[in-house]
Amino acid sequence: HRDLHSFPTRRSSDLIFTWSVLNPSSKPLNPVLIQENQNIKSLELPTVLDFAGEPVPLYNFDVAEALDRELMINTYWHSQTMTLIKKSKRFFAVIEPILKENGIPDDFKYIPVAESGFNNLTSPASAVGIWQFLEGTAKDYGLEVNKEIDERYHLEKSTQAACKFLTKSNELYKSWTMAAASYNIGRSNLNKLIKKQKNDYYYDMLLGDETQRYVFRLLAFKLIMENPAKYGFEIEEKDYYPVIPTYSVSIDSTIQDLAQFAIDKGINYKILKMFNPWLRDNYISNKKKKTYHLTLPVKGYRNLDY
Repeated sequence: HRDLHSFPTRRSSDLIFTWSVLNPSSKPLNPVLIQENQNIKSLELPTVLDFAGEPVPLYNFDVAEALDRELMINTYWHSQTMTLIKKSKRFFAVIEPILKENGIPDDFKYIPVAESGFNNLTSPASAVGIWQFLEGTAKDYGLEVNKEIDERYHLEKSTQAACKFLTKSNELYKSWTMAAASYNIGRSNLNKLIKKQKNDYYYDMLLGDETQRYVFRLLAFKLIMENPAKYGFEIEEKDYYPVIPTYSVSIDSTIQDLAQFAIDKGINYKILKMFNPWLRDNYISNKKKKTYHLTLPVKGYRNLDY
C-alpha cells in the first residue's frame, strides 16, 4: 500500500520563497511570526482509547510511543491533514451507512484515509482505488475488474467488498484490531506471523513497519478528525467540501461514446468520469447486457449555492 507519510515536506523558508515568487506584490512574510504561530509542542495522549470497541493498552510504553508518533506526524503535516479533514464529510457520507449496514464498526472509515487519502491511487504493489484492493482480492469479493470496468474505483461497491473482507477477518481472528491488521498485510501473511510468534494480540506482535504502524495511524486520524480543534485545525462547517447531490441512471446496453453520452445528459466527459471513475475507457461494450448504474450530479451542481 502507498505510504501516505513518504512525501517530502518543505521548510518554512521554502514556503516563504514560493509565496514571494507567486505573489511579488505582497509583503514578505515574517519568519519570526511564522515560527511563533506554528506553536509546535508535544501532544497529550488520551488516557483511555479504543479501536472498534477494543481497548488500546496505552499503559504500555511501546504502544503509547507508537500512537504518539502517528499523532505527531499527522498533526504537524498541516496541509495534508487539513485537506483530509475537508474531504471527510463527502466521503464519510457514503462510507458510514455501508459500514453500519454490514455491522462493521465505524472506526473502519479511517482505512480509506490512511490507505489512499480518499484518492483513487495505484500503489507500487498494484493495489487500486480508495480502499486499495489488489485485483485478485477484488474479484474474490465480487468486484468486476477488466479494461473497461474496474469497480475497485467504485466507492460504494469497493466499500461493500471491504466490509466482506473485514467481516471474514473478524470471524477468523475474533478481533477487529487484528481484522484491520489483516487488511494491511493480508491474512496469509498475518497467519504466518501468528504461528511464528505464538501470539495473536496485535499490540504484542512484531510486525513489518507498515503494519506495525497501521492501527496507530487509524487511531491518529480518529482522534484528529473527531476533534480537529484540539490538534490545532480550525475549521468551520462551511469549510468542509460539500456532498454533491446526485441521481442514478441505469444502462443495460452498449454506449459507444461516453463523451457524447455525457453531453446528452447535460454534463461533460470530465464530470462523468469524476463521478464514475470505475469507467476505465471512453465506451462500454457491455456484451452481456449487464445493468450498470451511473452516478450523475444534479443540475446546477457546480454552483456552490445549490
